[in-house]
Amino acid sequence: MNSFELIGRGPHKVMLLHGWFGTARGWGPFVDSLDRQAYSWCFMDYRGYGAAKSRQGKHSMAEISADALELADALGWDKFSLVGHSMGGMAIQRVLADAPARVRKLVALTPVPASGVPFDAAGWEFFSAAAGSAETRRAILDLTTGNRLTGVWLDAMVRASLASSTPEAFSDYLTAWAKTDFAAEIQGNPVPILVLCGATDPALTADFMQQTYMQCYPNATLEVLPNSGHYPMFETPVALATRVQAFLAAD
Repeated sequence: MNSFELIGRGPHKVMLLHGWFGTARGWGPFVDSLDRQAYSWCFMDYRGYGAAKSRQGKHSMAEISADALELADALGWDKFSLVGHSMGGMAIQRVLADAPARVRKLVALTPVPASGVPFDAAGWEFFSAAAGSAETRRAILDLTTGNRLTGVWLDAMVRASLASSTPEAFSDYLTAWAKTDFAAEIQGNPVPILVLCGATDPALTADFMQQTYMQCYPNATLEVLPNSGHYPMFETPVALATRVQAFLAAD
């Protein structure tokens, strides 16, 4: 079973799936503002990441979903909500496609849609270089947060990313989140979903969410997070935790 961190013992169960640069323990100050009485929060590592760094795998969306469902079974969670950041936003939809009756609500945070992300040749070359280049990882972090955050944070994120993922997994997951397409499988699903994008994220914008998520889910709500780019769990953690919990608590 994949490694995970569980906080809280509340009745509403929530699985959190991290992004390309993340891990189960890489959600930043956001975690400090989570209600541990009303919710149980489970943060899972993917194969090749975090405490599951040595676990071999195919590094696919289907594999993340299968591992998440295996973990939910081990925890005794019959029904639960999911929060997914960036490529984790695609992964939570794969869980929905594989086990729709078990999913209460979804929160898609600066998320990749179920249809993937189109790249031109230059963009693909740039992102592909990140597996073996700390400089490229830093440039991606800077770009996706609007070229506005301190270099101290950028450098810390790069160090954490390099230490907590294998180059092979990092490379494979890029292909998984960019080039997987299962949008037809979730089209019209009635699950309540909150889609949150960052105001200074230049790629996964509100317009892109309108063209993807909002065309798939009839019960979707789209909101733009002010003063945040692609990493609101670090940029605006208290506001993010407040909004996520309000959505999960609503009838």
